[in-house]
Amino acid sequence: LLKYLLLTALEQDVVVPLDENVTSSLVETLRKHSHNQELITSACRLLMLIATSEIAAEYLWEVGIIPDLLSIVREFLPNGKICLSCCGVVWSLAVSESADQALLRSAVPVTAAVLQEHLQHGAVAESACSALWALSLQGCLSEDEFEPTTVLLLDALRENPGRAVLVKNVCLALASLLRLSEIPALRLVTDSNGSGINLLTDTCHLHFHDPQVVETICMLMNEMVQYGEM
Repeated sequence: LLKYLLLTALEQDVVVPLDENVTSSLVETLRKHSHNQELITSACRLLMLIATSEIAAEYLWEVGIIPDLLSIVREFLPNGKICLSCCGVVWSLAVSESADQALLRSAVPVTAAVLQEHLQHGAVAESACSALWALSLQGCLSEDEFEPTTVLLLDALRENPGRAVLVKNVCLALASLLRLSEIPALRLVTDSNGSGINLLTDTCHLHFHDPQVVETICMLMNEMVQYGEM
């Protein structure tokens, strides 16, 4: 019955009331049926939609949802739908007023694993890049994660240059990392798969008629200037 209700809500694009009972039921579903892939897929999708509410995000922090999400992603890493939804929830939790930096740090390697696994799956990569951006804004990445994360973000951009939202998420995440360290700047210049600067320039030309994308790329370039690497 629960699976039927979840699927019906998604298929009919039902607006779910954002009360604690609904959120609590979804969390309980995740915990009691953590090995039921079909049910978890639907529950995570609804949780992603609900988590955009600050009230729901606050409740999810209270019940400690992060370890549950990360366990689900580890178990179902090849499942793009689950990974997309979980990264969406991570983003909502990271930008909420109740964000706990210490707990969010554990989401960094798992989110990176999602991006690595789904580099060529545009929608999932987009969601993972968004989550990495939010995590970088919260200062959740350690210094030894700066370089591999930069490489991974550049790979995502290289694989999906035509996705405007992904391009913006990648640039925002890189800019956030550049404000913390010069390591991303060095990697942008010396990327083993080709100059990151050339990649950004080519991407800028590709989105020449999209002012938001161009502005985001220019903002990233401006962050590079402070290190004298341009």
